Amino acid sequence: MTAPESGDVWSFDYLWRWQHERGETEGRKPRPTALVACVKGANGRTNLFILPITKTRPSDDRLAVEIPQIERVRAGLAADLRLWVMIDEYNHDFLETSFYLDPKGRIGRFSSAFHKAVLAAFVQAGREKRLRKVPRYD
Repeated sequence: MTAPESGDVWSFDYLWRWQHERGETEGRKPRPTALVACVKGANGRTNLFILPITKTRPSDDRLAVEIPQIERVRAGLAADLRLWVMIDEYNHDFLETSFYLDPKGRIGRFSSAFHKAVLAAFVQAGREKRLRKVPRYD
């Protein structure tokens, strides 16, 4: 398996917050997701912070970053579709024990500059207490 890295785009069965709140435990379909951060924890496990990518224009009350065409191409996404990385919710998983990360699921990678912009928006959303976490582990 290619080890996931911050800035990667992976196919992942993302579980939306609204689905989680309804008691669902499984994502309904694999979708492109952005690995905004892969951080080794004090417990030795690698924390994965996974953001969904969507073609649905986000409503005004949501936080999202539109993906420029060059970044869509770079990351192996549809160049002809408008796509957004959703910033205000994320799935949290651990690499070493994940049931959801497909070893063959890497699609591509964003540039360092675009990844830094997405990460900065994610950190800012955390400071503003606008992040909604969906744990993907037991």
